[in-house]
Amino acid sequence: MKKLVLPIAAQQFMFAALNMIGTVFVGQKGETAVAAVGLAGQAAFLLNLATFGVVSGAMMFTAQFWGKRDLANLRRVLGLSLGLSLLASLFFLAVSQFIPEAFLKVYSKDAAVIALGVEYMRIFSWSFLFYSVTVCFAMVMRSTGDVKTPTAIGVAALALNTVLSWALIFGKLGLPELSINGAAVAAVISRALECAALLYAVYAGRSPVAASLRELTDLDAAFVGRILRPMFPVILNELFWSFGVTAYSVIYGRMGTDALAAVNIISSIEQVAFVPFIGISNATAVLVGNRIGAGREDEAHAYAGRSLGIGVLGGLLTGLLLQALKWPLLSLYNVSPEVVRDAGMVMNVLSVFMWMRVNNQTLIIGILRAGGDTRFSLVVDGVIIWVVGVPLSALGAFVFHFPVYWVAVCVMSEEATKWILGLARYRSRKWINNLVHEDGLSSA
Repeated sequence: MKKLVLPIAAQQFMFAALNMIGTVFVGQKGETAVAAVGLAGQAAFLLNLATFGVVSGAMMFTAQFWGKRDLANLRRVLGLSLGLSLLASLFFLAVSQFIPEAFLKVYSKDAAVIALGVEYMRIFSWSFLFYSVTVCFAMVMRSTGDVKTPTAIGVAALALNTVLSWALIFGKLGLPELSINGAAVAAVISRALECAALLYAVYAGRSPVAASLRELTDLDAAFVGRILRPMFPVILNELFWSFGVTAYSVIYGRMGTDALAAVNIISSIEQVAFVPFIGISNATAVLVGNRIGAGREDEAHAYAGRSLGIGVLGGLLTGLLLQALKWPLLSLYNVSPEVVRDAGMVMNVLSVFMWMRVNNQTLIIGILRAGGDTRFSLVVDGVIIWVVGVPLSALGAFVFHFPVYWVAVCVMSEEATKWILGLARYRSRKWINNLVHEDGLSSA
């Protein structure tokens, strides 16, 4: 398992750490800049989750196809996921180019935040096209066990992005000073180079995912229908959940720019803290899917259980570490004392619930989806947020007028509900479904 966990965790660590550094760079321009970049990133956030719904749904099949070494169908699933991801990226690119102001006004009424966000959004959105291609190839490569190639390329691209962001935000290395728009330009350049490098590595290295155009487009209605039936709930899951998280952002944004800035700061720190557990959940999905595809269901259940145990222990230790590093980390941001105070209280909430969030990530991504239990995942992840989390958060913010950290506690009510339901489902074993045998999918 460590052969899968460590490279994935390394890439996620670099991504999260460099993203936090980027937030620190932007934070030198004040809380308005932090809030603007956070809001402008909402289109990318929605695209990421829509695309993740596609690729994680596809990964249910690619991991199981690789388990039975069915290369032809693995490549056909890659082609289908590429088509869906590109459609999603074109939609969010159009929103970002033509109606960015209307989009941002959903989240905030602060004219200064919206003005900064519109400029940033129009530039940054060109990275969407490159991202949609890269994420599809990278995810399918991981399902075949090749995590090193996308990791190495991804880390290099993120390092380049960080250096370019610093140079373009502050006018270093002989480059123009573009303020926060420099971060957007840096993202487009690094995403384009990342995509080109990954495609070169795939096709020059004769990777199992080096599909020809004919193989990628070898899709008929029967095959597409068999793939989309279990995949569609995953896509819906991500859409429902992403709109729920968007509702949280709207709630925070309507509470004021200071509240939004505090949450955005903690979000960047949380990404770093979550790194090892993203690696564990992705590795669990590959190992569980491979073994289900090979007919070794008891091993799949055992791997899933070990991952849950690791998650609880790791989440508790991470919560303690966050408390130890809280004030040194928050001192890096050039924001008002009120924002720092609120951010510290939000970090307290995150520390307490970290282990539960970790377990939910593993349950949904690493276990239920890998086993093809997508309808239950849709309910527990995509519906619960609207039934529990969003209503309680809205009540806390607008009826009881809680401070931002108590609203964050309301948000965590969703996590508690998901954990109780998800753990019961894991114990039942009803989540184990051999998709490649049950659907009668075989090489064309």
